[in-house]
Amino acid sequence: GSLVVNYPFDDDEQGIAIYSKSPDDAVFQRLALAYSKENAKMYQGSPCKDMYPSEYFPHGITNGAHWYNVPGGMQDWNYLHTNCFEVTIELGCVKYPKAEELPKYWEQNRRSLLQFMKQV
Repeated sequence: GSLVVNYPFDDDEQGIAIYSKSPDDAVFQRLALAYSKENAKMYQGSPCKDMYPSEYFPHGITNGAHWYNVPGGMQDWNYLHTNCFEVTIELGCVKYPKAEELPKYWEQNRRSLLQFMKQV
């Protein structure tokens, strides 16, 4: 896990981790920023220092392929084949949080979710 909003493309022609710009890159960045700006820890860009000390996401967002390459991912497939604008929101450094921690996750992301819906 991590704490970041990831947007297309998740793959690139060379199959390596480099920025892979989609035709709607500016729109995807705007959507991702709308979410991350409302989550202070995400927006800082280094949410999982203990687990991933070198991981840094400027303003809490990243192009998927720039982070790591995912050939044939659902996010890109939906964008290319159904015109669905999809982002992946990583909600925390711990992939499987304990049930008692879920209210904390809700509070950290409630405003982000509302801001994201306003983008419609």
